[in-house]
Amino acid sequence: MSRLLVIGGASLDVLHLKDRTVTSAGGAGMYTAMAASRCGAGVTMFGSRPDPLPEVLEPVAKRLAGWLGPVISPSQLPQFEISYRDEKAEYLAVTHSAQRSLLPNMLPSDLSKYGLVHVIPLSDTSQQLSFIQACRQRGVELISAGTWPGDALEKPESVRAVLDESDYFFMNDQEAEAVFDSIDAAKTEPGKVLYITMGKKGACIIQGDTSTSIPVVSATVLDPTGAGDTFCGATLAYLLQKKHPIMAARHAIALAAEMITQVGPTALLSEDRPPEAPLDARVQVNDRQVRIVAERISKLSEVSPFPFVGPVYPPVGHPKALEYFFAATLQQFGFWSERNNQYDKPMIAKISGVEQKGSDYLWDAFRRRVEQDADFCSPERQANLSREELLEVFRAENGDDPMPALDLHLGQAHHFGRDMLTLQLTPQAVLQKALTSAQPLQTLLLLLDQIGGYKEDPLRKKSLLLALILTDRPEKFLPLRDDEQAAPPIDYHLQRSCLRVGLIDVADEGLENRLRNRQIVSPGEEWAVRYPAYRAIEQVVALSGKRLGAVNQFFFGMRNRCPEMSEPECRFCQLDPVCAHRKELFQPVLRTSFY
Repeated sequence: MSRLLVIGGASLDVLHLKDRTVTSAGGAGMYTAMAASRCGAGVTMFGSRPDPLPEVLEPVAKRLAGWLGPVISPSQLPQFEISYRDEKAEYLAVTHSAQRSLLPNMLPSDLSKYGLVHVIPLSDTSQQLSFIQACRQRGVELISAGTWPGDALEKPESVRAVLDESDYFFMNDQEAEAVFDSIDAAKTEPGKVLYITMGKKGACIIQGDTSTSIPVVSATVLDPTGAGDTFCGATLAYLLQKKHPIMAARHAIALAAEMITQVGPTALLSEDRPPEAPLDARVQVNDRQVRIVAERISKLSEVSPFPFVGPVYPPVGHPKALEYFFAATLQQFGFWSERNNQYDKPMIAKISGVEQKGSDYLWDAFRRRVEQDADFCSPERQANLSREELLEVFRAENGDDPMPALDLHLGQAHHFGRDMLTLQLTPQAVLQKALTSAQPLQTLLLLLDQIGGYKEDPLRKKSLLLALILTDRPEKFLPLRDDEQAAPPIDYHLQRSCLRVGLIDVADEGLENRLRNRQIVSPGEEWAVRYPAYRAIEQVVALSGKRLGAVNQFFFGMRNRCPEMSEPECRFCQLDPVCAHRKELFQPVLRTSFY
């Protein structure tokens, strides 16, 4: 079980709700700890421990792996009186003297067993910063922290100092505006993540200078106490489970929505499984069809992984193959053009004397350049690529630039190279870190979550593609452990297959019409299709018993039997007997660097 230490304890709260007044367990540390525990983390809490234990805190104590800190009388516990009767939080009374008595020297001398430590705001930023520094000295690698309105408004520079010392940081939108002047101005150093909760507007996740917004999960609010801390604790639990930072937040926001429908931490103390990131109601996984297709695939002997060997790739054993795959894989996206707000055609052009479609064209373009310029794929070169240089790399034999989104490719190269340089990483160093860890695949993905060109996609399409390449190439750069399984890299080919085969069903008539007519969709509509496709392929892999690389290659290969621009050749498809034959459906059309 993943271990989390939360520095910050519990309080006794009096809550004035719309229809009643109740006494409840409270405190930022308690809500963070209970949310993380509900989501599968083993949580120890460091904070003042009341003796005897008040009855409302007994279920909290039972769920903790440990409760560290000085013993106090119940009367010394922090106490809050909060009114929500006008749908706004009003703190009528606040007492938190016990929190000020917490000192870093009370911590155990060795904290290295904890995968992550979260430090709540405590009584002031200097105390918070002292705990963070003490944790680093005691062997903690990953630190999370948060703030509160008083510090953000009165001491924004001090809050920024705490943020600089943290790997993950949590604040709400008002606090972010106080610290950064605006949410749009919020940025982090490479490798760090900032989470900003925005009430009914959802949350914003900042990775470097990349910002991603996720929607709120609708709920009937009874008691919003601790919603932000619940989001924080759940996010930390999923980060410990190696979820992508954005997917961790999507799961967490679902638990926060459930929590506010009940009084205090009631929902966090439930024995039920926590809610998952919800599917959009417009598109759902067809479980019956998933089982049928998985059974069919399980019986196909020709389902085998692709070795990523051929004329468009560097030869096996090439000294720059690793750098090539790191730099070229992140460019695997956007091989189509649009016209009149619709999909027009796939990218096809002649290179090396052969007409190649987008993906193979790009592989070959990078291969040719590496043959001429061995260091072209190094982080230093990618960080400093000029537009003219990249244009020359992609130029077709007739002299044209066939890439529909050249500037987007250039930006991805820059983000990749600059993040690698700032983090002092190379492809060789990333691979070495992965190989020397207990979970090579998960370590690779976590490292890529920090690197531009890979980190932005919550479903990790390009990261997972790179993992498949490093696993299935004859060099076996990344041999997988028997207990490690990758997730599916979902691109537009796999989405089209899921729609046409019937693994996912579109319930919204407007969205279905836009897919039929190949019209550009909104980011929300694209996610409504892509996430169920991800979940469906994930289930097919699990139920079929086949390796992910094999299943992925099977569905990717369907692009030849079920193409974009011509009638599907169903008689050549192994899934024809079980296919839903929704041949008129098309993948979501949206310009993105994810795929």
